Amino acid sequence: MKLLLALAVVFIASIGVWLGGVRIIVVQPIGALPEGTTIVVAGLANVRLIDSPDAMCNRQQGGVSLLCRAAALGAIAENGKILLRLPYSETLFRFTGGPFRDN
Repeated sequence: MKLLLALAVVFIASIGVWLGGVRIIVVQPIGALPEGTTIVVAGLANVRLIDSPDAMCNRQQGGVSLLCRAAALGAIAENGKILLRLPYSETLFRFTGGPFRDN
């Protein structure tokens, strides 16, 4: 019974996070951010649960450019509220579907 209650709480919390607009944005290492970063952001629309500027550019323009990446990061910073900054996670980046870049 306790397990069922715990699963229900996790499920309801997950739905709340999704509806609340909390998203995970993964920025792979680039010149300006040599370490890369993972950002937990609230208040973004039209962004996948786990996304990256590279994946956004790839979906919208068919490729990634420095200008598109900077515009995506700027839109995230302007429209969202950054809740948490974490180290870069290649595993999470793989979930975004963004292309890998050689550093």
